[in-house]
Amino acid sequence: MKKRKLTSHKGENGIVLVIGGSELYVGAPVLAALGALRAGVDLSFIAAPKDVALIANIYSPDIISIKLTGKYLRPGHLGLIKKYVKRADCIVMGNGAGLRKETLNLLRKVAKIDKPKVMDADGLDAIKGIDVKNCVLTPHHGEFKDLYGEEGNMKTVKKHARKDRIILLKGHIDIISNGKTVIQVKGGNPGMSVGGTGDVLAGLVAGFIAQGEPLMKAAVKASKINKKAGDIVYKKKGYGLIASDLLDVIPKLL
Repeated sequence: MKKRKLTSHKGENGIVLVIGGSELYVGAPVLAALGALRAGVDLSFIAAPKDVALIANIYSPDIISIKLTGKYLRPGHLGLIKKYVKRADCIVMGNGAGLRKETLNLLRKVAKIDKPKVMDADGLDAIKGIDVKNCVLTPHHGEFKDLYGEEGNMKTVKKHARKDRIILLKGHIDIISNGKTVIQVKGGNPGMSVGGTGDVLAGLVAGFIAQGEPLMKAAVKASKINKKAGDIVYKKKGYGLIASDLLDVIPKLL
């Protein structure tokens, strides 16, 4: 972990903003925000519809919530979200956001802002057909095929990745590339197919980026830690593991 100055103050060691959440998927942005905190950032914000944001606060007092009007994300929220984007060192987008047209339009607008970002889950649908820079994409195999029209493997991941657009293809073996180098990360177990482990991973990636790690290094580091945490929890809980279990193990690994 990066050493901190003894005189460091709140916010100096990374701020992450998670944009996501909907009536159906309340937990996804919470897991991403907590993943960022476990990675070591000072502050983790969630911008979400009001009901989701309130539940996030009940679940964890460590999360700062931006309560948006209405029941889903929409372009009318852009002005308020931009104020917090300016404060953040990295943005996580899409976790539990849903696929409404208005929601995808909002995420597409934020994705064009020149700020380090992690595009996950529904955020990947928002960037179809547009060139997003300064980002890490975290698709599973189905999402990768939906994005690029071909199966995800070492060759195709390398083909679509660039220095400013890292791809972390999630799977039994994670495949990560910057367009030149391809790294495979083994580990993990079938118990990690439970919902939410990908949200924790997205939060970890953003947390490391927010603390100054290069995009590629942050993606590889997060992948290794997420898988290792899953394996440690699996030994104790088997297929009864849940995504939030990983959060307790991550600090020990770091």
